[in-house]
Amino acid sequence: MTAITRATRGRWIEGWNPEDEDLWAAGGKQVARRNLIFSILSEHIGFSVWSIWSVLVLFMSPEIGLGFTASEKFLLVLTPNLVGALLRLPYAAAVTRFGGRNWTIFSSVALLVPALGAFHFVQQPGTPLWVFLLIAATAGVGGGNFASSMTNITIFFPQRLQGWALGLNAGGGNIGVATIQVIGLLVIATAGGDHPSYVAAIYLPLIVLASVCAALFMDNVDAIKAKPGALREACSSRHTWWISFLYVGTFGSFIGYSFAFGLVLKTEFGFSALQAASWTFLGPLLGSLSRPVGGRLADALGGARITLWNFALMAAGVGVLLIATSQGSFPLYIAAFIVLFTLTGIGNGSVYKMIPAVYAAEAEDAVTGGGEATAAFARARRLSGAVIGIAGALGALGGVGINLAFRSSYGGEAASGDAALLLFLAYYVVCVLVTWSIYLRGALKRGRTPAAVPAKETAGAGSA
Repeated sequence: MTAITRATRGRWIEGWNPEDEDLWAAGGKQVARRNLIFSILSEHIGFSVWSIWSVLVLFMSPEIGLGFTASEKFLLVLTPNLVGALLRLPYAAAVTRFGGRNWTIFSSVALLVPALGAFHFVQQPGTPLWVFLLIAATAGVGGGNFASSMTNITIFFPQRLQGWALGLNAGGGNIGVATIQVIGLLVIATAGGDHPSYVAAIYLPLIVLASVCAALFMDNVDAIKAKPGALREACSSRHTWWISFLYVGTFGSFIGYSFAFGLVLKTEFGFSALQAASWTFLGPLLGSLSRPVGGRLADALGGARITLWNFALMAAGVGVLLIATSQGSFPLYIAAFIVLFTLTGIGNGSVYKMIPAVYAAEAEDAVTGGGEATAAFARARRLSGAVIGIAGALGALGGVGINLAFRSSYGGEAASGDAALLLFLAYYVVCVLVTWSIYLRGALKRGRTPAAVPAKETAGAGSA
């Protein structure tokens, strides 16, 4: 098929196949790019709302009638993280049911609920913790946006470009964490530490803008419609669980550190809200910007290779953090954390690239064994979308684990984060071993493994 047919009702594109080079050249590339741009906008604002409580807790103090303990503040931070993780699977499935454009409109409008709740209550002295926990839970809808956005964008791009496209989409969304932290810093620096509602107020018109843009400029595509049982089929694949385990280590670390970073600095070094906010945005910013780099490196060198070395460096980074805390060195601590954030972004890109690569390689094997090419690669795309949802949900739960570990570590008698850091170090070492044993060891015996093969070796797989 060389023509792109868009149904007028609900803006559905029929006959979408990005692996068709004629269709891609005849306008498919422009359609994919347009949907990517406005997907990034919606996901960016979703991430900002999801992480808004990592900023709002910095304002909470007895001076404004909200004197919660550090443990209670960590609870406020991890609540939207948990809800967002749980919403990722149904959000990913919703795209296949309702269409990417339709679901993006709905999910963007839903962000008004947590933003309005925070705007109304966050400056009311004496508000009980349970009210804030309820509002923080509604912010979890912003975390669900990631899974639906990534599932949608996977369908728009050919396999050879998915590492870069998914990296841009995810990185543009992830940077919403840094954006809202910069906004929090600007509010504190200009209006003082007693106006947290200003942070939420800024996002109300932006949410409306994202919703309108999704309605005007995005498309649904018939290829996104999943056959019944896609999720069940994905759950039966061992790669689903190994890749999810690795993504817990990369994205779980990124979102967990992003949500906790300000509180960690306040607790570890006794910083004021302004001092903490002055540093918190740097890590999420670099982690977001480095995600497309990870996707690009994985396209060129293979996702598993990049993932292996990335986890090794992450383990080394945590080792440096432990040295910094033992010496009480803030410069070393902040430098190590910023490097660690950057590595989480690279790892996010490389692990997500492994998903379509693994299933595209399985499709190649099926065709080589006599299977029908169209059915094999349709299955690969279907499974890739389902696994993206599963891995995204489990990865976000890793962020909950990060915050629970910090909450437990700082809540102990020693009031130190070392116990949490040791746990993270052990996990990264296990991830190195998993990546090597599952996805790279066989390369020495067979010449290559699916997730380790650079994109140039499988570029034509989807069009076979």
